[in-house]
Amino acid sequence: MNTFLDQVILGNPVRNYLIMAIILIAVFSVKRYLSKGIASGVYSFLKHLSPQIERAELTNLLLRPLEYFLLLVTFLLTIEHFHFPPELNFKIYNQYKLKNLADTLQQIAFCVCILWILLRLIDFVALILEKQADLTPDMTDNQFVVFFRDFFKAIISILGIIVLIRVLFGSELVNKLIAGLGIGAAALALAAKESIENLIGSFIIFFDKPFRVGDSVKVDSYQGTVEKIGLRSTRIRTLEKTFVTVPNKKMVDSILDNLTLRTQQRVALKLELPTETPSATVIQLLRDIQQLLGSNNSILPGYVANLHDFNKDTYLVQIVYNTYIIEGAQYARLRESINLGIIQLLEQHGVKLPTTKIEMTAN
Repeated sequence: MNTFLDQVILGNPVRNYLIMAIILIAVFSVKRYLSKGIASGVYSFLKHLSPQIERAELTNLLLRPLEYFLLLVTFLLTIEHFHFPPELNFKIYNQYKLKNLADTLQQIAFCVCILWILLRLIDFVALILEKQADLTPDMTDNQFVVFFRDFFKAIISILGIIVLIRVLFGSELVNKLIAGLGIGAAALALAAKESIENLIGSFIIFFDKPFRVGDSVKVDSYQGTVEKIGLRSTRIRTLEKTFVTVPNKKMVDSILDNLTLRTQQRVALKLELPTETPSATVIQLLRDIQQLLGSNNSILPGYVANLHDFNKDTYLVQIVYNTYIIEGAQYARLRESINLGIIQLLEQHGVKLPTTKIEMTAN
């Protein structure tokens, strides 16, 4: 038996292969339990930050990457005791040999696992912050978390790509790339000018807060509700229920009307009375309209109902009032109520609004 275990295959005794197989099978059998244990330890360390987070939420995020990481680390630790078979160490390209390729693949796999775990940890931290943001009525906090989650994940991904480039092509290429950035920075900045401006615009939106998620805004010819603020653009659900994507630079540079921040709404009506209407009727009609406005609790003090102007054909009556009602349906009902009241007053006083005569001529 010992003779068989000491037999050398591809530069290593059978005993080493057997030990590695046993270790890998053992780790493979318990990797899920080990990963859950590690995830539970991380959860116990972080749960005080947000008691609303469930243990299963962190476990679902970290379980798969931790399983692969444990298998990879076990393999790398056991493979260190092996000698690479000289007969397999043939050249692949120039001086690049198979052993170099195997080492490179190991490093790439290790880097990918670390990157995967870091990205999942960012997701978990974002989940904690989202749970805390849900406790506040301001929807901007939730969007703020999503924005910086995507931002930091992009930074980690870029750093991961740089590390992979270093593993694949060596540190010299990375140094050349960094040195080349100094020369090509102007060209890169010019090419990415719009993207950089939109990114800066997104930071301005989050810190200056001209609008927030859920606000009703009007920018240029678009009016609707802000549904998302991203790294590059803001998404608006219009009144027609279309989904408009507006670059953040435009949201910052354009004149933006935040309709949600209105404290009052103003209504201005103009009635054209025929000149045949007696002055006493006009005076009484104005008094009745003022009484109608004053009796409505939704109309703020300072309303106006007066004879604004007149000409040879009509008397122009101006009616202006403000209301604290902002919500669309309630505002529409208020205007309807006032308009119907004015129509009834016109009927009571026997005043008919002038009609436009249309003359038709035959060719």
